[in-house]
Amino acid sequence: MPIFNSILWNPDVVALHLGNFELRWYSLCWCIGLALAYFVVYKLYRQQGISQEKFDPLFLYCFVGILAGARLGHCLLYEPGYFLTHPIEMFLPIRETPDGGWRCTGYAGLASHGGTLGLMLALWLYVRKTKINLMRVLDNIAIATPATACCIRLGNLMNSEIVGKPTGTDYGFVFAHLGENFARHPAQLYEAIAYFVFFVASVLIYYRYKQKVGTGFFFGFCLTTIFVFRFFVEFCKEVQEPWELQMVQAIGLNQGQMLSLPFIIIGIYSLLGGKLCRKLGE
Repeated sequence: MPIFNSILWNPDVVALHLGNFELRWYSLCWCIGLALAYFVVYKLYRQQGISQEKFDPLFLYCFVGILAGARLGHCLLYEPGYFLTHPIEMFLPIRETPDGGWRCTGYAGLASHGGTLGLMLALWLYVRKTKINLMRVLDNIAIATPATACCIRLGNLMNSEIVGKPTGTDYGFVFAHLGENFARHPAQLYEAIAYFVFFVASVLIYYRYKQKVGTGFFFGFCLTTIFVFRFFVEFCKEVQEPWELQMVQAIGLNQGQMLSLPFIIIGIYSLLGGKLCRKLGE
């Protein structure tokens, strides 16, 4: 008798129907994640005596930076051959049909690495406008970021996307939406749990060592924990694009792992208080 039983995973991707309007779980998870980050950073700003006037534009900068970066990251890093010949589809949630028409698809393709870069650029612009110390802003955002990352991966789970490899046992999730009858690793759930743990750890460290805000410590902790975990969890995930199979055969790593390495290096550098962090910090 097996110790574990597989879970038949077959949720409705739509969370709410209102007439012709459909609210999908993925979109809802994104909204919840951004709302959690907004609330956390709002509390941090208040505790640190940063004015409401300087906090107000932060959400808009983050939202645009994350969405634009995640979208362009997917298009240029995972499917450049297609999107460079269909550039309008990078920016609009549409897809060209075989008969030459268009259909609305939503933004089917968002890359976390691109979202991270987009967020960093947006925060740099935000700092230029508000004159708040850059490392303080990065540290505050970094404390909240794992909560958002957790929600996004739960959205991926509800969509039955970014799936893990077959487990070869009775343990795992059977993704019925993919027309399968065998168990896979619920890699999205692994990541969601890990990111939630990182979020709790960040909050606990903050309340014990508030003086580290503005040094780059929390920024480094966020990048290091998330992308180190991302690097290793990729070993039990299917590649996102077919061409990555050749990369895996050649070097043993996929695109997500290669893109994680620079963030891990930056994270460790910041975590250890590198010279540039000390120069830019408070």
